[in-house]
This record gives sequence, structure tokens and C-alpha cells, in this order.
Amino acid sequence: MINRPRETPYRDELLADGSVHRRYEDGREEWRRREGGTHVRWQDNQGASGTDEQLGGRIIKRRYSDGRVTYGRDIGYGRTVWDRGETLLVNKTSFGGRMGTLLGGLGLVALAVTAAQLPPEELTPEEEEELRQQQQQAAAQNSSGGGDAGGGDGGGDWDSSNGWNSDDDGGWSDDDFG
Repeated sequence: MINRPRETPYRDELLADGSVHRRYEDGREEWRRREGGTHVRWQDNQGASGTDEQLGGRIIKRRYSDGRVTYGRDIGYGRTVWDRGETLLVNKTSFGGRMGTLLGGLGLVALAVTAAQLPPEELTPEEEEELRQQQQQAAAQNSSGGGDAGGGDGGGDWDSSNGWNSDDDGGWSDDDFG
């Protein structure tokens, strides 16, 4: 199965207080702030708010303040799939996002989303916990110099010791929160 999702590009701006202002090309805006190692609290200009959490396997859990939960998957090059493959958020801020756009324009990166790239529709608490453990192990391996944590493609990574850091490939990228 191949799906051609609706693309929604966005750009991030790092603010002086360490938070991020995300502007989507469809007019939506989000204000985002890191809370701990794997959580980002956000609110948007349409009255919604919640928390994004990076799980293992490049899965992002979005919990809205009203209790709804949805999942996304970072598929690389600054692209994140949401809504069962209906929406593809494209980060135009990062090198990965710009590179993904360039390669896609050249026909070198398929803009279609395959079934293997779709985020899960739902996860049990046990499945979420297993993914959290995978993320912790990958982050520990990466911090000890042992490879990629599987969370980013080099754009705007988060380092819990010093905030947003675009030079570090700490395994957590703003691309993952599309």
C-alpha cells in the first residue's frame, strides 16, 4: 500500500527563552517548550494544547490536553507522518527538511508513504513502555558514543543539558515533533 499524504511544511524559530515558535504554511502556529528528556509541551493558535513524547522506533505520541492521543512517525529528511498517513509534516527549517524537499523535487526520494512508514493507530500501555525502553537504550548508547539513536537526521537536535542544539546529533530532533 502506498499513500500520497497532504504535505504541510513548517518552520521553527528558536526564541530567546529557549522555547520554539513553529509556523505551519497553512496558518497554524505552535509554541513549544522542552519538558524533560523526551517530552515537549505545546500550545497552538487554535486553542489546542498538549504534550509530544518521543518513543522508540521513531514514534511520537501526541497527547492533547483533553485526553485524546494520536501517534506520528519520523520518516527522515525532516518528514513526519501523522493521521494514519493522511498528513505529512515537512520541516523546512532543518538541513534534513531542506534536503528532503530537494531530493523529492529531483525524484530521488519518494514522496509517497508506504505501509511500513505509517505510525500505529493505537498502542497498549505495555507497547508504549517497550518503546520508551528502546528510546532510553538508544539514547544511552548514543551518549556513550555508540551510534545513532534513531531519532533524528541532523536537524535542530535537543540536548537536555544545553537546550536546542543544531550541531549535535543527540538522537532527538525537532523534526521528530512534526
